[in-house]
Amino acid sequence: MSMMIALKDVLVVMALQIEAGELIKNKDINLIFCGIGKVNATYELTKKLKDFRPALVLNLGTAGSSKFPRNKLVAAHRFIQRDMDVTGLGFEKHRTPFDPTPTVIEHKSFFPELQNGLCGSGDRFETLDGHVAEIIDMEAYALAKVCWKEGIDFACVKYISDGGDSNAAADWKDSIKKISSEFDVFLREKFE
Repeated sequence: MSMMIALKDVLVVMALQIEAGELIKNKDINLIFCGIGKVNATYELTKKLKDFRPALVLNLGTAGSSKFPRNKLVAAHRFIQRDMDVTGLGFEKHRTPFDPTPTVIEHKSFFPELQNGLCGSGDRFETLDGHVAEIIDMEAYALAKVCWKEGIDFACVKYISDGGDSNAAADWKDSIKKISSEFDVFLREKFE
């Protein structure tokens, strides 16, 4: 079932070209690569929004999860900054002090047919158990925050590449070969 938003009005944001595969060749997709991490994601999206105001920013990419099965697409519409910790000064964990943004940023749920979870972003490739969120990545929170502040709809679909555990690096490298076709099919099915 396709959305009422035309693909030409969507800005697709991915961290790395290696995750995009064949999507790079599709001239109908407004696609930017933000690089790894929250700072790069914030900078590249903010820079792009000066020239193009999309109806929807869609983050596609890989993520770890100890809850969802590997090699599947999942969605997120709730986001937390998993590496923000100023508890030593008495602040709530994951909250940026003196910032009015909620600790958990919530956007509309665009893809209810996909399993959905809280996405925790941080500037660390996670290889340890005990996550604060069901989906672990490095950019989505930053992208979600920019969109929240700018009043732009934001959606996030992640390919679960690994378990965010001690095998995460090897599993991520193996999954890269599979994901671009998943994203290509997803975009063709969901947008006009």
